Amino acid sequence: MTTDLAFAAARLRSLHERGKPLVLVNAWDVASAERAVAAGGHAVGTSSVAMAASLGLPDDTSAPVRPLFEALGRIAAAVEVPVTADLLDGYGLDPAELVDRLLAAGAVGCNIEDSDHAHAGRLLDPDEVAARIAGIRSAGARAGVDIVINARVDAYLHGVPDAAAEVVARGRRYLEAGADCVYPVRLADPAIVRDLVERLDAPVNANIGGPATAADLADAGAARISIGPRGFFTALAAFDGLAAELLPGG
Repeated sequence: MTTDLAFAAARLRSLHERGKPLVLVNAWDVASAERAVAAGGHAVGTSSVAMAASLGLPDDTSAPVRPLFEALGRIAAAVEVPVTADLLDGYGLDPAELVDRLLAAGAVGCNIEDSDHAHAGRLLDPDEVAARIAGIRSAGARAGVDIVINARVDAYLHGVPDAAAEVVARGRRYLEAGADCVYPVRLADPAIVRDLVERLDAPVNANIGGPATAADLADAGAARISIGPRGFFTALAAFDGLAAELLPGG
């Protein structure tokens, strides 16, 4: 199994190509993951918001991790492409335990973010996040799997002044610690993506949002594009519309 996971991790990493990005239509359960692959997805990425909501759990570090990793395992078992998981800041788990749970579920990549869930609107100390990333990298190496780490920088999410400079500073620190890709969540502006790609000289994950298309973000040099919980909320909106059409209302 370790050999299969190591191969899947190498495959996932190879899909991060500047200007020819990996596009992730983020899933939250087996059905959505299977549909993402059927539509041509080369990998499956999860959305923590969507997975938590579908399981009736909070999307924060107070959530019990067992049902989340069990759901992740069902997704990974259902598809024949690499799976990468959105793991907030690691749910407070020791890096070794986090990696054990991730690999046991069959996933080979993860998002690790720097939002401080204990203090809304704040970012964690970058050295703390870097240490966590380094720990995940080391634990993966010990397990024989070179886990693909997508380091999420939440400067734009929290409206940090001079967010681009903050992304560059934190992104460089996280890359030095072992991250493979820098993810400034909520960034969908091709001009800023292009600037960050040049300044970081590393794979950058952009979001679909606003007028920019996937092609626009690819032209800007993005190596990875994701939609976060957008698919989940789109599905809920469709359900709401159907329910409103058929039911008398509350």
